[in-house]
Formats: sequence, structure tokens, C-alpha cells
Amino acid sequence: MAFRIKGRWAGLLTALFVCTGQAEVEERLKVCAGCHNADGNSVTPGIPSLAAQPRVFLENLMILMREGLRGSAPMQQLLKGASDREIVAIAAHFAKLPARGEAGKTDERLFAEGRALAAKYRCGTCHLPDFSGQAHMPRLAAQREDYLVDILRTFRDAPPPGSDTLMNAALYGVSDAEIRAMAHFLARTR
Repeated sequence: MAFRIKGRWAGLLTALFVCTGQAEVEERLKVCAGCHNADGNSVTPGIPSLAAQPRVFLENLMILMREGLRGSAPMQQLLKGASDREIVAIAAHFAKLPARGEAGKTDERLFAEGRALAAKYRCGTCHLPDFSGQAHMPRLAAQREDYLVDILRTFRDAPPPGSDTLMNAALYGVSDAEIRAMAHFLARTR
């Protein structure tokens, strides 16, 4: 009899614990939607889309931001005080949403050049052949083109703290024109 009560109490306490954290997660998701959009597909220049990003990638990045090691000052401030539980829930939320991809006209020449460059630089090795990302490697397919240009230049020129140094090595010597072509291709890859 005591075991049953203990089990019921444990279940009730677990449910209470999960529900208590849900309100905080919902509030944080509303704030996220302000820039990244409610569906995780950003329409704001310079702001990345989070939909369909690998969960582990998002968790790691948000923890680095929360700790002030990476990301913009506004992101660091927004994640300041976020619990691990909240970060895991936010990452899981965005990871399950579908990516829409870049709207706009495709420049066929630039697209073909970008595809050839992505193959040449073996982007599909770490980010998977369909560029959907895996574990701690972000999804590149269907990401905002302007964001891809900025982040690829950043990794080439001054990798952010807590980042994978392989990206810096992979982009060594890659020109701005090549980065623009790869970003055009990746943004339009579904």
C-alpha cells in the first residue's frame, strides 16, 4: 500500500514540476517569436530561422548564449537566467517545426555555382548530404540567405567563442563571392 501511494505522489509531483516550468517556456517562446517568428522561420533580415534546427545544436547554442560566451547582447540578456529545462523545451519546440526556406527568385547560375562549391568544400560531410544538420551541426538548408552570408564570413574571419574550429578551417581562403553563391544555394535547398 505504501508503495502505491509513493508512486502516485511521485507521479503527481512530476506532473506539477513539468506544468510549473511550462508557463516560463511559453513566455520565452512568445519572446522568441518576436524575432524568429512563431513558426521558427524568420522573416527579419539578419535573424536566423530556428525551425527544424537539430535540438542538440539549439541547446548548445542557447547555453553558450545564456553563459555570455556567444551570441548578441540581446540574446544573452533574453536567455540570462533560463534554466536548463527551459532551454531543452525551447530547443525541442523549434526542432520539431518545419523549415520553410527562402522566398524569392532563384538565380540559376548562382545556385549551380553554390551547389558545386558546397560539394567542393564538403559541406554535406558534417551538415549531412541534404544539409539538414545533425546533433551539434546546424541545418543549412532553407536558412535565411543573408544570415548564411554573415555567419559564414564570421566563421571564416573571426570564429565565435565556443564554435567548432573545423568551420574556420573549412572556410579558409573561401572568397566573399563563393560565400554568396553557397548561401544562395543553401537558402533555396529544401
